[in-house]
Amino acid sequence: MTSTEFETAAPDPIVYLDRVAATDLGRSYKARMLDELDIRPGQTVLDLGCGPGTDLTSLARAVTGTGTVIGVDHDPAAVETARARTADRHTVTVRLGDIHDLPLPDHAADRARTDRVLQHVADPARALREFHRVLRPGGRLVMGEPDWDTLAVDHPDSELSRAYTRYVTDKVVRNARIGRELPRLAAAAGYTVPSIVPITPVFRDAQEADKILGLERTTRRAVAAGHLTEEAARRWLEHLSTGPFLAAVTFYIVIAESSSPSRGH
Repeated sequence: MTSTEFETAAPDPIVYLDRVAATDLGRSYKARMLDELDIRPGQTVLDLGCGPGTDLTSLARAVTGTGTVIGVDHDPAAVETARARTADRHTVTVRLGDIHDLPLPDHAADRARTDRVLQHVADPARALREFHRVLRPGGRLVMGEPDWDTLAVDHPDSELSRAYTRYVTDKVVRNARIGRELPRLAAAAGYTVPSIVPITPVFRDAQEADKILGLERTTRRAVAAGHLTEEAARRWLEHLSTGPFLAAVTFYIVIAESSSPSRGH
């Protein structure tokens, strides 16, 4: 089942986040999210689930020396890295915290962003209510999330492709359909949603796709869980590594605006 074309061990989480951010896709969608935030000098901006601080510097440039950027993450290693990377930025603070229960007062921020975080959290609806609590009325939240149910990988055996996507959607990613769900969840949390930007990257290079999708790692997990046979996995990976390759998945950037506090706050 093993292919020498693909990674067999999961990369360190910080290495993975840095890798995605350095791709053309990563730079492109992050720039679009920054544009949609519409940050003004002097504002307070939150990066919720900031990881190793990948985006804190660009946010700091946007608020200028008169603003404030606060990163929050639950992972101590990521927080330590983010603090080290922004040590020379006096406007940036990084805090250890749970985005379901932010270490921030009500109406503390003008802008907030979250990038590929809500697909993993225990309760996205609760997190959105918490974001609403800390945003000022008229504040803006920009979220970027994939919809893994849209993952399409070309293979001569279309049933294999469907089985692989079902496994990713149903077993691998906690909130795999969050991209399409965000507008509804945001509305329920008290936001208006003026704009939704779908982005569908198309991967033509198998190795580049593997760096983001983890094709072989995920296939191995599917075999171990009984969702694919060894033979099916062998045929799947053999074609992906040798034949013409195409994969695509839709990523949603959802812009939400805070009005009056939601019920319960």
